[in-house]
Amino acid sequence: MGTAAAGERIQSVQDKLEKGGVWRLGMNINPADGHVFGYTVGWATGNDIGSSDTALTKDYLNANTWVSPANYIAIVRHQQGVVDAVKVFKFKVWGESLSTRFGLKRMNPGRQIVTQGGPIQESIADNAANLEDDPIFSVGGELAFNWAYGNNGCRIVLTGGHLSGANVNDDNTHGLGNDFAINPLTNTVINKEWPHDISNIQDCPLSTCNEVQVQGTDHGIGSHLKSGPVYGNYAIYVSLDSEKFPMPGKELSLEIEM
Repeated sequence: MGTAAAGERIQSVQDKLEKGGVWRLGMNINPADGHVFGYTVGWATGNDIGSSDTALTKDYLNANTWVSPANYIAIVRHQQGVVDAVKVFKFKVWGESLSTRFGLKRMNPGRQIVTQGGPIQESIADNAANLEDDPIFSVGGELAFNWAYGNNGCRIVLTGGHLSGANVNDDNTHGLGNDFAINPLTNTVINKEWPHDISNIQDCPLSTCNEVQVQGTDHGIGSHLKSGPVYGNYAIYVSLDSEKFPMPGKELSLEIEM
């Protein structure tokens, strides 16, 4: 590479940093697009899912973003690509990728609380609906990944919700990327009937409750899983250098410069 080209690249990086950093889309979950994003699909393998053309309207995973180092994570609920609500967190351990954080080595024993200090940004639209049991925006605390309990798993959960004990098979931890019939330590499916994209905050232990409320129709045929309203798509963005994310009402894209 010539000196001029190298200088242009350095200047481009400096310009992005001066603007406040860059966010990149790692995953989008649409709980009613016909593709089930349960615990065992995509998170550990990091393979591309979907296409860039439908990245914000259907299930999507960007393999390049998945292996990129990240210091910050944003969970964004959006309506057709327009921000509805967002929480931004700072990772405890900097510089690791989502591939590492959700990979097989971290799944055993799993149950990692991965952020610290709570959300450094929490922004919700004035007209946002369905907040009372939203798995991200109705509870506080830190982000926990790979929450393994009994033969169940939840990929992303807030610590302000119910966190089942490691040996408790109560089907009662709720968040993004769920399954009630797997070996969550090895990413192995036991029964194909119980994956589900998004489960809402609720107290529905297996011993006394048989109606687990999930968003949309993207779930297995397990009799306890009850389809419900879609509150939005849920996008996962990561950044190496930005603590702030676009506010509600802003349009999303695959890459966002602040």
